[in-house]
Amino acid sequence: MDHPQPLQGYFVTGTDTGVGKTLVAAGLLHAAAGRGWRAVGIKPVAAGCRPAVTNGGTHLVNDDAVALGQAASVRLAYADINPVALEPPVAPHIAAAESGVDLRAGELVAHCRRVGERAAARIVVVEGAGGWLVPLNAAETMETVACGLGFPVIIVVGMRLGCLNHALMTAKSVRAAGLPVAGWVANHIDPAMAATEGNVETLRAWLPEPMLGQVPYLGVTASPEQAATHLRVESLGWIDP
Repeated sequence: MDHPQPLQGYFVTGTDTGVGKTLVAAGLLHAAAGRGWRAVGIKPVAAGCRPAVTNGGTHLVNDDAVALGQAASVRLAYADINPVALEPPVAPHIAAAESGVDLRAGELVAHCRRVGERAAARIVVVEGAGGWLVPLNAAETMETVACGLGFPVIIVVGMRLGCLNHALMTAKSVRAAGLPVAGWVANHIDPAMAATEGNVETLRAWLPEPMLGQVPYLGVTASPEQAATHLRVESLGWIDP
């Protein structure tokens, strides 16, 4: 599959929903900002949004998108960070249907490119919704968006029972789509997981791409600053100024 020439950026996907994609994506943005780079974070589509009141009235916002905006070095309008905000806390294609929204991968890709270029960003971090193959409509998935962008993919592995299968299948699917896996992050979301280090070592043995770090269990108060300290961004070719 041919991909257009991308901006310099990364597409962050996960082995499932709730595995810490936002924490890692925001950690990457924090690390980029710490290097003095212009960096923006984008969550093209988000479900499970809540009403928020601003001077411009009431609109839907997503906490993950807000976190990306706060971690980025370039301040954007909320609609630039999250152009499609859906209220139902279900899969995006179902939430879109319930909300009367027509999701199209091409429009999401165009939005990400437009925002990244307008911001003159050195790094664009795009966070997917759910896992790699979450549907957007009857024919397209989040993979379609990633392929349209052409960004290297970072896989966030939620360390819990079943993560080995999910991680290996996700990496295989990304490679089959013709996109490079820039690396993977072991995010420890289950403090009671058995044989944690054995699972990490298994992933090291089976995934040829670099492990970009292990984020320990940080609880609900986890911050991008904390996550960034556990990310090996030098494996992405990021050199301190």
